Amino acid sequence: MNDNDLELEVITRWRDGQSQRTIARDLNICRKRVRRIIERHQQDRHEGVPPPELRPKQLRSSQLDAFQEKIAALLTRYPSITAVRLLEELRRDGYQGGYSILRDRLRQLRPQPKQQPVVRFETSPGVQAQMDYAVYDLEFTHEGRRRVNLFSYVLGYSRRQYIHFTESQDYETTVREHVRAFQHLQGAAATCLYDNMKVVVQRWENDHPIYNTRFLAFAAHYGFRPSACRPRRPQTKGKVERPVDYLRESFWRGYRFSDLESANRDLRGWLDTVANRRVHGTHRQPVMERWQQEKPQLGPLPAADYDTSLKVFRKVYKDCQVSYEANRYLLPHHVVGKQVLLKVKNGTIRFFDDDRLLVSYAQAEGKHELVGNPLFYVALKADREQNRRKYGRFKGKATRGLSIGSLFPQVMYRPLADYERLAQGGGLWTN
Repeated sequence: MNDNDLELEVITRWRDGQSQRTIARDLNICRKRVRRIIERHQQDRHEGVPPPELRPKQLRSSQLDAFQEKIAALLTRYPSITAVRLLEELRRDGYQGGYSILRDRLRQLRPQPKQQPVVRFETSPGVQAQMDYAVYDLEFTHEGRRRVNLFSYVLGYSRRQYIHFTESQDYETTVREHVRAFQHLQGAAATCLYDNMKVVVQRWENDHPIYNTRFLAFAAHYGFRPSACRPRRPQTKGKVERPVDYLRESFWRGYRFSDLESANRDLRGWLDTVANRRVHGTHRQPVMERWQQEKPQLGPLPAADYDTSLKVFRKVYKDCQVSYEANRYLLPHHVVGKQVLLKVKNGTIRFFDDDRLLVSYAQAEGKHELVGNPLFYVALKADREQNRRKYGRFKGKATRGLSIGSLFPQVMYRPLADYERLAQGGGLWTN
């Protein structure tokens, strides 16, 4: 925003009755500057100077003046031309000036897109929440500078929020942080707004979102309905977008953390003592007091938390092993050939045959490792030895009955004359 636009915005807001404090906060400038603009405006009115919206904008004279027609023609033909591309075109015509002055001139001449007006709305208690991720580059003592993600869940009525730094934005992380948010806020709002993250929205068809079925199952467990915002409309989630800027201004000042755990510990302290204790600028009430009004309207938490483990199915090979992420895990021999369920969480893998837990292992850290209890192979050998003693060492399945006398059962034989007599009515079949 240039100086004329800023001056016009300040005067417009002041005419509409906003205080100088509010104008300074909304435009992110100091109150002294707001006061100087208003005083200068009042003095200009007294002297008959036109207001900023009626003053012609003066372009600074420079080497570009000789190329004004060329620039106008290129803008007409290519409205989205970049300053770099425009500089290349002018160089061919003999322009010897710099890039910065050309970039500034292009900003003045290029028509700016008009912002679409939006309707500001407030929700009733417990009706809506908003969730989003933000990306930060944090300084860590031992690791240096690296990128982390910030999970943010905000209640629309009270503006109380839950935030947490995470390593990724995958499904397991998103679901796990939702569960923590519900526990922190002691309930879930009836609806939650999301952007088009793949965890929630797989795609759009005929202007309608197609939701991730796994996430729908999670939402049903906690009794809320996900609602996807239309693409390229970030203002729909303004209640969760603005706190991200507030976090940058109030909490994160660029100092180093020892690790991610310490960063989250400091973040929780700031959330409890500062963010959720402040008087919010919209509803003009302390956030915690407003949350006390909203809490009875939140959906109650289920008796059991949702299982946030990563769930995958694998077939058990004939060597009693299952392959997962380039490692092998040993299972009991009686599930060979079956599909077993793996639940992976916090470095632990649990193996299930239907709903029966088979075994739990710590997840292998490397590659091409074999993890397992050798007693499973001992049990396999003992079972095979028992079968040999029972059926014979060299008997196959088709001939095992010969060794135990059960392949051909004994039956009673009758002369054919008896059957002829019975057929002619000479007695009963059951005799």
